[in-house]
Amino acid sequence: MQSANSASESIARSARFVAAVRTRVATVVVGQDEVVERLLIALFTGGHLLLEGVPGLAKTLLVSVLAKSIDLGFQRVQFTVDLLPSDITGSEVLDPKSGEFRVVKGPAFTNLLLADEINRAAPKVQSALLEAMQERKVTIGTETHILPAPFLVIATQNPIEQSGTFELPEAQLDRFMLCHRLDYPTPDEEREVLRRNARLGVRRLEKGAVVRSEFDVLEREPVGSIDDLVAAMEAVQEIHVSDTFTDHCVELVTRTRKHPALDLGASPRAGIAMVKAARARALIHGRHYVVPEDLFALADDVLLHRIRLSYEALADGITKEQVLREVLRPATSVSRNGSFEANGRLHA
Repeated sequence: MQSANSASESIARSARFVAAVRTRVATVVVGQDEVVERLLIALFTGGHLLLEGVPGLAKTLLVSVLAKSIDLGFQRVQFTVDLLPSDITGSEVLDPKSGEFRVVKGPAFTNLLLADEINRAAPKVQSALLEAMQERKVTIGTETHILPAPFLVIATQNPIEQSGTFELPEAQLDRFMLCHRLDYPTPDEEREVLRRNARLGVRRLEKGAVVRSEFDVLEREPVGSIDDLVAAMEAVQEIHVSDTFTDHCVELVTRTRKHPALDLGASPRAGIAMVKAARARALIHGRHYVVPEDLFALADDVLLHRIRLSYEALADGITKEQVLREVLRPATSVSRNGSFEANGRLHA
């Protein structure tokens, strides 16, 4: 463990890094502060992130500007129904000169892989990501290749349009540490979006020109390096998690497995994800320790995609959100000021 002074310096350095990234992202994307926080949590913990939202909410733009802000290797794959697993992981091709097979690595060999509209690809393609997401390696032919470090998958999907989509299986959903649902911007934020877009102008291209888009604003020097990211990842490991907070996470996950409206409760990965994400959130907020507010803030993103309603609950119109609120309500009597009431349940 680091000394108190060393830990404070690490948190202060990470705070400056987070502030610089937030400032850079804000020059391109209006609002979406909570989404940026979730992206940073995923980066600092090495967890994968699924973003759900209707088209036009800047999901792809957010991931692109984040990658360019931190000087990460970045690849984007547009998932379609005709995509093949080798289009992601790579393949062996015959070299006509030597007559031997050589490995051509796919876009998975990067730091940040954006799987755009992941639910539009067939299940066999989605499964090609399982080994990469869990073990940070891929198998091409008979050889296993280690992926670059850090490696992170951020996937997007449209929860409304279901034509031509394939629902992600539970095994893959469980590998996403967080699943965040984006909402529409506020009227003030949307007005600012329109103002910024009106100022973009035109970019000359050879003898012609194209109307500039928000993606044209991304070409700038990064505000952070991989070294800054690694330092933040190491600082997360120094954030204190009490045994009581761990007990809260275990009890919360256990309650999802016993709830009568659920056929499938949260796996042990949910508890691991909660602790990891809580530590990263504490670091982002400049704390040396996790607090109950971290659990409340992250419960939806950690748990909702890991639970499945029973047919009876679906027929009764019950939603996952209602079940989670019910699971949280009896599980704890927590005040939002940061302390649990001593009732023997989820108290600290």
